[in-house]
Amino acid sequence: MPRFPVLTIDARGHRCPVPTLRLRRALEDVAPGGTVRLLADDPMAKVDVPHFAAEAGHEVVAAEPDGAGMAFTVRKRA
Repeated sequence: MPRFPVLTIDARGHRCPVPTLRLRRALEDVAPGGTVRLLADDPMAKVDVPHFAAEAGHEVVAAEPDGAGMAFTVRKRA
């Protein structure tokens, strides 16, 4: 399987829907199978990011605490 660089998007300090919108735009710019790491401190991101990924056919491969927020790693559908 080819390895892709991980694109990191820092959406800390922004509230819904900005983190999810930034994730969506970033996923448009990566190749199928590529990954985006989203940093977000909006509590709604815990709900919004997995929901967006499932609806769009992407995969949340990791969701872990990152300081006062969360770090989500999302793989773009192939």
